Amino acid sequence: MNYAQTTQFLFNSFPSYQNAGPGAYKEGLAGITEMCKILDNPQRNYFTIHVAGTNGKGSTSHILASILQQAGYCVGLFTSPHLVDFRERIRVNGKPISEREVVDFVRKHREKMVGLGLSFFEMTTAMAFHHFSQNEVEVAIIETGLGGRLDSTNIITPILSVITNIGLEHTALLGSTIGEIAFEKAGIIKPEVPVVIGESHPESSPVFDHAAAERKAPIVYADKEWEVVDTEPSGRWNRYHIQRPRDGRTQILDLDLLGSYQRKNILTARTAVSILRHQTHLNISTRALVEGIRTVCESTGLMGRWQRLGNNPTVICDTGHNADGIREIMEQLRHQTYRKLYMVIGMVSDKDFDAIIPLMPRDAHYIITAPSVARALPAEVLAEKFAHEGYDCEVVEGVHAAYRRAIELAKPEDFIFIGGSTFVVADLLSE
Repeated sequence: MNYAQTTQFLFNSFPSYQNAGPGAYKEGLAGITEMCKILDNPQRNYFTIHVAGTNGKGSTSHILASILQQAGYCVGLFTSPHLVDFRERIRVNGKPISEREVVDFVRKHREKMVGLGLSFFEMTTAMAFHHFSQNEVEVAIIETGLGGRLDSTNIITPILSVITNIGLEHTALLGSTIGEIAFEKAGIIKPEVPVVIGESHPESSPVFDHAAAERKAPIVYADKEWEVVDTEPSGRWNRYHIQRPRDGRTQILDLDLLGSYQRKNILTARTAVSILRHQTHLNISTRALVEGIRTVCESTGLMGRWQRLGNNPTVICDTGHNADGIREIMEQLRHQTYRKLYMVIGMVSDKDFDAIIPLMPRDAHYIITAPSVARALPAEVLAEKFAHEGYDCEVVEGVHAAYRRAIELAKPEDFIFIGGSTFVVADLLSE
């Protein structure tokens, strides 16, 4: 099989949450444990940093990877989902796994994977662990796929665990309250392994504190360690002035991820670096910290986070897709200047529409579409939900056609936003 045939086989043969939704979620670690045993447990051959959370885990993972690359380490990065190419999920020093390596891995191990009944994500996790070992990775940043406790990645013993935040998402699988979801995320906290929590919250913090105490894991809350005291644009970056309350220490950091919501992720990453410096064997200089944060997109290939695609009219896309993520994006939109706002929006069917739609700006014209995944909510159904709430909207089938419609309508002084789902952005960037 060539690469196209191989990836088609993977998507067709292994249940993928991306396409099938909750039906593809597989509880338990038996399958991935057995597969990694067959591969001679490659995940034990390098240091790992485990990252979970409702929002921000992808950005935080990429920021940490960029910093560690600047520190001179060979760094693996495992994230999901991909936007354009499956290979984005598995990178070493920013370089995606090659097509040949994907083909060879599947050719060699597909019978074993099929025999074990692995899910798509379990297979991808095993491939990532193996690839990192084969490429002499020294530190791997491993992002969970869903939850934490029963996530396929949770067979590692990291040198640091990071939980960015907790929000109400995937409630059918992870729980219906902040506390229940926090319990699942807290599953990545390991005995005596330090853990950084990005945001303190009255419902989730007691859960994390209990799990950390039970496992004798040192715990630190990033929003209590550092705070952003000022933010300003600085060329291609956003400049963050941060301060440590306990001693007044200040630092200026330029970040090439432009979304204002990155202020939370930069504090989480900054706190994680302090722990890595003082409680692990890693050596991270201030230069590596500053340069790593400045060059995240360049170093890691991250896309889809408040990504500017055009000027006159301004065109921005963002992968934020749950209520908490949408709320942060809409807050940033409120600070933009434009004559008219056009929103190209599509969503998948398992979202909390009652929570998300009221967050959307009312001074906009909505072009409702649907991403090209099986979980997509039909555009007509989503448009009905928007129209019922009094929004001005029209339906255009297909993300690219919806984007072309927005360009057709917009004047140079207007603003076009494309999002509502990771898969909308994936379709947009795939052209």
